[in-house]
Amino acid sequence: MQLIRGLYNIRSEHQQCVATIGNFDGVHAGHRTILEALKQQAFELNAKVCVITFEPQPREYFMGDSAPPRLSSLREKLALLEDNQVDQVLCLPFNDRLRSLSADDFVVNTLVSGLNIRYLIVGDDFHYGCDRKGDFSHLEMMGDRHGFEVCDTQTVLMEQSRVSSTRIREALTQGELAEAENMLGRPFTMMGRVVKGQQLGRTLGFPTANIRACRRQLPLQGVFAVRTLVKGHRYDAVANLGVRPSVDGKKPVLEVHVLDFQGDLYDQTLRVEFIEKVRDEQKFESLEALRAAITEDIETARKMLARV
Repeated sequence: MQLIRGLYNIRSEHQQCVATIGNFDGVHAGHRTILEALKQQAFELNAKVCVITFEPQPREYFMGDSAPPRLSSLREKLALLEDNQVDQVLCLPFNDRLRSLSADDFVVNTLVSGLNIRYLIVGDDFHYGCDRKGDFSHLEMMGDRHGFEVCDTQTVLMEQSRVSSTRIREALTQGELAEAENMLGRPFTMMGRVVKGQQLGRTLGFPTANIRACRRQLPLQGVFAVRTLVKGHRYDAVANLGVRPSVDGKKPVLEVHVLDFQGDLYDQTLRVEFIEKVRDEQKFESLEALRAAITEDIETARKMLARV
């Protein structure tokens, strides 16, 4: 999969594609419905599949640190899109220039002059351009004018409610990982490179792989039964996601203790699948109390993972 950073990096081989536009945060079941329809159209037209997305996400640009937490970092989103056989991603910087574009200019600059698309699929609630004035009707009009076809997709429902990134965030916040998994079509996942930490886990007898969370806010916090891919093998593990109050932590960190594994994980990229919540993150008054809690967490996680 090719990543195109900004309009100025578009080349001739990126053009004449079929495309969709959106944040694709989490690449959930609703997003995959769009991607499946897009791949079918790409097959019929012998064209590449292109996803147009934004960095930062528009809500982050407008709301800053009060924006809703991401389900996926940019790196995670790109990996998920590649897993779904997307050929190329055009990542547009969301800034003052982009937000001030009229709906007409956005279509002409990005879809026509930029990618020269042949076909566009968007969600049924998609809006774009300055003050979000562009909508599906406007896209149809611009498609007729510039020679590309536009199609919308129907809302994906689960238990009579629309599948959305917002609904998945709510499930994660409440610790309802199975509900989030149903809407995502896979376990909620975080990934990142293992970096050196304080090595407190090793001191306590439970070495951990430390991964920076890479998010302004976390969509969930606590101790979890997880699975992780290590050198092509899937291992059961227990993870703490949060700020580590027992050691006066400040920045969010994902700490993963891989069960029954011996080896060096530094600089490796791990993909961590969250299966079930063990407990909330809490502060312990001593290292002995923390060690006892971790021992209990591991046994609880083993039992949880044995059931699934």
